[in-house]
Amino acid sequence: MNKTGEDLTALFASLNASLGDRFVTSQAVRDAHGRGEGLHDIMAPDGVAFPRSTEEVAQIVRLCADHKVPIIAFGVGTSLEGQIQALHGGISLDMSQMTQILATSAADLDCRVEAGVTREQLNAHIQSDGLFFPLDPGANATLGGMAATRASGTNAVRYGTMREVTLGLTVVTPQGEVIRTGGRARKSSAGYDLTRLYVGSEGTLGVITELQLRLFGIPEVIAAAVCQFEDLAGAIEAVTVILQMGIDMARIELLDELQMQASIAYSKLDGLREAPTLFMEFHGSPAAVDEQIAQVGEIVGQLGGGALQQAKVQEERNRLWTARHNGYWAARGLRPGCEAFATDACVPISNLAACITETKAEAAASGLICPIVGHVGDGNFHVLILFDPSDPAERQRADALAESIALRALHHGGTITGEHGIGLHKLGLMEAEHGEALKVMRAVKQALDPDGIMNPGKTIPAA
Repeated sequence: MNKTGEDLTALFASLNASLGDRFVTSQAVRDAHGRGEGLHDIMAPDGVAFPRSTEEVAQIVRLCADHKVPIIAFGVGTSLEGQIQALHGGISLDMSQMTQILATSAADLDCRVEAGVTREQLNAHIQSDGLFFPLDPGANATLGGMAATRASGTNAVRYGTMREVTLGLTVVTPQGEVIRTGGRARKSSAGYDLTRLYVGSEGTLGVITELQLRLFGIPEVIAAAVCQFEDLAGAIEAVTVILQMGIDMARIELLDELQMQASIAYSKLDGLREAPTLFMEFHGSPAAVDEQIAQVGEIVGQLGGGALQQAKVQEERNRLWTARHNGYWAARGLRPGCEAFATDACVPISNLAACITETKAEAAASGLICPIVGHVGDGNFHVLILFDPSDPAERQRADALAESIALRALHHGGTITGEHGIGLHKLGLMEAEHGEALKVMRAVKQALDPDGIMNPGKTIPAA
């Protein structure tokens, strides 16, 4: 990848000719495409293209390939690990105008959508058919972006991640060719699983333009419940026992006492204390949900939890989950003017208590404010590390703590990221997790993208 000024000039002329005002080079638009919702270090692209079809994406990619100019796919900018920063300039491919829901099948519980469709848009479209798409990472992300980062969220404990719900893809390769992977069948033994290769590749192997996705029937009953504990260990042990007993939870989220302090203030959660808290949700028939709630109530009672506060009315459930999803902004309010690392690690459930306890002790020793939330049903937890961006020493302590959390997760048999992805921020930790397997990943990248134009500098560290 050796772009020159002449390459950019020629490329810009071609993009202007084909896209008109859908190719933009203004500084404001470029800056808006040069950062996500993680750290706000802006690395702007040289230009931003707004395609409206797979064919246009392919045309843009071919032009960029001819001039060896980088391409960075962009959804709505909600990524947290620097996936959309343009390290080497290039063209940001904004998919926000590719928003067609191409097909839905209530009989087969699937749909095909363009990559710019958001999860909320899809759910609004299919609700009248009694269907829903369950993955909920909090942000109203695009489905293409969710596939690219292998996103999951609060419902993953029951419905899985984007890896499990993605049946097939349309992808534009680095050479500008259009391929389709997978299909509508629920299983296949035909050849390499290219769908799983592209899911989680963070735009480093190709541009996802369409997705074939699994859908689910809206449950007959949805009930939420909140339970507070005197200590974090009791809350985590309760989660472990609930899962070991095979109770079919839809969501089970942990907020520590510091996060609860922030959320109570930000979201006006009346009647709750600043104590470790589980937010839970149950899906199923009336009898099944009642049985699940009774079982969970008995378990938490034995492990130091208070009485379950239930919410079956949709408005009250929405209020609770909105408070959970606003946890990031609530936590930022604990230290106005701060910046934050939103870390992300995942460990086996049996090691979750030890990993979180050790992490809290290290965070306290660092002197930094670090609330914790987690999708604890699948062993995934997040630490929001708040720091003063004007204090280099504090930024260094925050960096060191974030790295230590990732390495601790590996020590406990886990992974450096359960759902945020690698992007730019965790490149240096890939060797520690994957060892010799990293050579195979580099070989795949080199084989598919020999010129290194697809989101260069991300996901797979250079040798």
